Amino acid sequence: MTDRPLSRRGLLRAAAVVGGAAGVLGSATGKASAEPDQHGDASSGTRKAPPPKTPALTPEEVAAVEKALGKKGTLNEPQALYTVPLPRNDLKVAIKGEPVPIPFGFGGWVSFKRAVDGKSVMVMSDAVLLQDEVTPVMDAALANGLEVAAVHNHFFYEEPRIAYVHLHGMGKDAGDLAARYAKAIGVSKLSPANQPPAGPPPARTAKDIFDIPALDRIVGHSGAVNGPVYKYTVGRADLTVLDMGVEMTAAIGLNSWASLAGTPERAHVAGDIAMLGFEVNPVIRALRGNDLEVVAVHSHMLMEQPRVIFLHYYGTGPADRLAAGFRAALNALGRRG
Repeated sequence: MTDRPLSRRGLLRAAAVVGGAAGVLGSATGKASAEPDQHGDASSGTRKAPPPKTPALTPEEVAAVEKALGKKGTLNEPQALYTVPLPRNDLKVAIKGEPVPIPFGFGGWVSFKRAVDGKSVMVMSDAVLLQDEVTPVMDAALANGLEVAAVHNHFFYEEPRIAYVHLHGMGKDAGDLAARYAKAIGVSKLSPANQPPAGPPPARTAKDIFDIPALDRIVGHSGAVNGPVYKYTVGRADLTVLDMGVEMTAAIGLNSWASLAGTPERAHVAGDIAMLGFEVNPVIRALRGNDLEVVAVHSHMLMEQPRVIFLHYYGTGPADRLAAGFRAALNALGRRG
């Protein structure tokens, strides 16, 4: 992987946006911050304009993506992207011998978003694959003009063993990118055409299982119910990250998340923390201080600036204690050492 050096101005700007992280995340618990905001310049006190507003995909492009993938997705208008979920309904996954639901962390996705200048479109995906599917999908992606950005684990102890493959590509036409992506995943069960229908809805959802208001107070954010799973997704509003001219936002993967499943007394948590380099070890200390296991530290992208590192963690225990561990990791963002 390449890592393009920042200019002096870029370094100053990165320092400024990073300095605001603790304040932005701390605001959920009522903490104020005197640090520069995401567009401030710590050296001069001046404000810099955010990236231009990303042009949206057209209805015709959205229709072409849906046709190529054979599945409808969701248009996120504020973040100007279109995402198609790719759950692995064909799998039954257990961690340490205990069954866990697919929404706990075994659903992939593919998103389409324009560059800020409107001249090109990006496809970005997190593909959930069995081990023997990785190489065929990788070969098919390369044969169809896409690139492999990362191959890694999200878990320990899971059966069957799961790999996560990040694919991306740039082009002029979203429909063409979707067609090439469909060919890449068509060699695996991940393809919507190869997936069985989702099973019946669960008898009890996370809203029935967990004390959601209490968990939200601990985390300082609201989550979303997905069957028996309750998931928090927290973006990095303190950062402006561009990858090949495309603004990375929470809905295209620039986020920290935590999924809770199980029972209030015996819950599982799995998640991901999006960090700048100097935040990695403070986050690790915070997670370990709350008895959460760090299972992976890796990249998801190739050309983003500033560089973003992603950390995956897992733990079991009372749901409120696991939520407190996630909050501790969020609190560690913006801290050095």
